[in-house]
Amino acid sequence: MKQEKILIMGAGGQIGVELAMALRKLYGTNNVIATDIREAHPLLDGAGPYYTLDAMDANATLDLVKKEGITQIYLLAALLSATGEKNPKMAWDINMRSLLQVLDLGVQEKLTKIYWPSSIAVFGPTTPRSETPQKTVVEPRTVYGVSKYAGELWCQYYNQRWGLDVRSIRYPGLISWKSEPGGGTTDYAVDIYHKALEDGKYTCFLSENTYLPMMYMDDAIRGTIELMEAPVEQMKSRMAYNLSAMSFSPKEIAAAIQKHIPDFTIDYAPDFRQAIADGWPQSIDDTAARQDWGWKHEFDLDKMTADMLMHLKEKKMLDVKL
Repeated sequence: MKQEKILIMGAGGQIGVELAMALRKLYGTNNVIATDIREAHPLLDGAGPYYTLDAMDANATLDLVKKEGITQIYLLAALLSATGEKNPKMAWDINMRSLLQVLDLGVQEKLTKIYWPSSIAVFGPTTPRSETPQKTVVEPRTVYGVSKYAGELWCQYYNQRWGLDVRSIRYPGLISWKSEPGGGTTDYAVDIYHKALEDGKYTCFLSENTYLPMMYMDDAIRGTIELMEAPVEQMKSRMAYNLSAMSFSPKEIAAAIQKHIPDFTIDYAPDFRQAIADGWPQSIDDTAARQDWGWKHEFDLDKMTADMLMHLKEKKMLDVKL
């Protein structure tokens, strides 16, 4: 069997850093090439092959694919929801052009697989908000959501037209202790842990009872790899799969933190991100992923909170020593 050689584009982002580390454990360090438009993230610096690459540069991407003998691409480069609303046309251009270039490259170079992440941002205020189904009304109200749903359709089209094996997940909000927030509406659920340890208080940009689907990064990375490793005959959908683990509000995550830090306090100052959150689902039905390729989450809110605080404390102590 031919050795897979994987290219990760956008490896410096919240998902990319941990996905690169996990894939290197699975495929071998030298078989996973990490790239980003910026210098290497500290966790990736010196830890394996790394190139500075602009995902919008089709020629440079093609040259790297040929040079390294790439067989799979994970395209993670994108402008996220809150950042994208500040410059919608640029967000559309980056999110769409980078995808279409990689899809064309996949056909041209006969890549074995492509991974491209979607998001719950594809849903909108007309979508059923509770247990949002895999197939439902889709009317996104952010440029990020519009670009993600358009991207899903392009991925399906390239699979149907050229047989390109493109796979995708609609991620909920992702929470990790290893990387910083990347400009998303759900990023409060990362920042709140940092502020709890540093300041003992947090001002949330969403209202206290704003429920959103969330997932611990450990589950997200495992789920992504399980999707990509699943036999092709199990891919019953070529749109992105719904993926879910838990759903909670700022008030509930604060209560989970208070079990470990009793004096922690939270207040609320909703901003423009509240309107974005109000248009998204409160919970997700991921039955299709569970049935088609065996998805199963491991972390709930309390288990995640304990793990987040433990690792962030360890990280803080290490930083002090350094």
